Amino acid sequence: MAPNMSGVDQVDQARAMHLAELARDFAQDWLKPGGALLVKLFHGVGFDDYVRDLRRRYDKVVVRKPAASRARSAEVYALATGLRPGPP
Repeated sequence: MAPNMSGVDQVDQARAMHLAELARDFAQDWLKPGGALLVKLFHGVGFDDYVRDLRRRYDKVVVRKPAASRARSAEVYALATGLRPGPP
């Protein structure tokens, strides 16, 4: 999934975070305990809260910026492994 980018940072960040939240919620509902989620995120409003929430739901969360990504880009990937059973 990817949001339609408008070029307006605030709008694009909100759209990207909404999709990340949808992916997180889908994974919570459908993954088996121990499952993993990989999601592309952008640093900005909501980023810290989102990663904090992943850390409550999963045993391990690693945030990495790929080497192929431009230095000025805000994109990173979060890999959450070890989905904990039950509600978050």
